[in-house]
Amino acid sequence: MNIRPLTLTTLMAIASLGSMAADNQQAMLDDALNAAPPTLRDKVTVMDWDKNVLQQGDSGYTCFPTPPQLQGTSPMCMDDTWMAWAHAWMNKQPFEATGIGISYMLAGDGGASNTDPFAEGESKDNQWIVEGPHLMLITPDKALLDALPTDPYYGGPYVMWKDTPYAHIMIPVGKRP
Repeated sequence: MNIRPLTLTTLMAIASLGSMAADNQQAMLDDALNAAPPTLRDKVTVMDWDKNVLQQGDSGYTCFPTPPQLQGTSPMCMDDTWMAWAHAWMNKQPFEATGIGISYMLAGDGGASNTDPFAEGESKDNQWIVEGPHLMLITPDKALLDALPTDPYYGGPYVMWKDTPYAHIMIPVGKRP
């Protein structure tokens, strides 16, 4: 067996990879925390998209950085109801809320269809909306959604993905990009 000693260049490359991984984890942590209100940032659990815990919290909220396939910024912090919603949505399974759910996207998002939960891009008929900082609410009582418009340009809260299992209330709290 021929084993060569590690060179200084090899050791520096290995150290650089470790540093890049740490920098990437810090960048994901910072991105995810931008979704949460300042009063919760040190209390939330933060996970990357491989479900590695970047920060352990005790608030009942889990924050994720912007999904790697998205352009721009779209981090999200979710309570347990929203975590169940996200699991159902990502797996295209039915969802029925058993309680009120609250999610924060205080860094805004990169855009989504207001009518089609699975649209991957803007089209003539899917009412694409790029939202600024906002909260999202899930209610188990779907009749409550009837009191709100579905128009994202109405000027206040609106219902996104109405008449789907993933319907929720969008509450803008800042200026749109």
